[in-house]
Amino acid sequence: MSPPIIINDFGVFLVLKTIFFNKILTNSVNPSTIYCTFRIIEMRILLVEDDIQAAKGIAVALRGEGFIVDTTDLGQDGLEIGKLYDYDLIVLDLLLPDIDGFEVIKRLRGSNIPTPVLVLSGVSDTSDRVKCLNIGADDYLIKPFDRKELVSRVQAIIRRSKGHSDSSITVGKLTLDLGERIAEVDGKHLPLTCKEYSILELMCLRKGSTITKEMCLNHLYGGLDEPELKIVDVFVCKLRKKLSEALNGENYIETVWGRGYVLRDPVASATKLKAVDHIDDNVTAIPIKELLKARRQ
Repeated sequence: MSPPIIINDFGVFLVLKTIFFNKILTNSVNPSTIYCTFRIIEMRILLVEDDIQAAKGIAVALRGEGFIVDTTDLGQDGLEIGKLYDYDLIVLDLLLPDIDGFEVIKRLRGSNIPTPVLVLSGVSDTSDRVKCLNIGADDYLIKPFDRKELVSRVQAIIRRSKGHSDSSITVGKLTLDLGERIAEVDGKHLPLTCKEYSILELMCLRKGSTITKEMCLNHLYGGLDEPELKIVDVFVCKLRKKLSEALNGENYIETVWGRGYVLRDPVASATKLKAVDHIDDNVTAIPIKELLKARRQ
């Protein structure tokens, strides 16, 4: 069996996909022997926008808030990659050069893709907004817009999709304000560095699920100039110490040996772990035959 290929870049994915499809069509390779592995980065957004300057501005604003942003200027490419990657949100321009945003939303929902969609449009017509929401969009923002409003809407949509209706998350005595990016224990401010807060935020949003060290690095550095994995242990150790001191010795962060860490409610932490724990792993193996099936949808 061929070794797995880690694909983090959209352009690389399209090139390799074309190569694999050509090999299959020419019978030079057996589809059952090839596996592509997609590394899913936490809080990842797909931006589908054909205006180059607008796309750059939006990407800068979102990356400044810690999101990983992949961009494409074609609706068809956005549709394909949106089906294959597990994004936290798709930011979709309505008027695209190949297929419009309406069609992209219809096909995504027709393929049972639940990824939230935020539509961007320079058209303020009410009928367009109503149509987008009715066919499956989660929100609609009219251009031009303030970047702060865009970021706030993105954060709100992702919070709701993760099961958090407001801007704060409570885990036992710990409260995290996602808007202000501050943590409190019993109403008292918990001083954290930016890196410590980011890791705690990731754990709170994925509460009860295993967070791997690779996930933490991706969340902190976005795949750019990442240090060694052991730095995650250092950050978590300091974070755990601060939490323990503020919580009078209680431990909310558990180590899952060989996998990573998990944040649990105090009640859940007191119960015995199940024989098979739920793992929210960041690597998923997908056979090429499944890619072909997805492409035909």
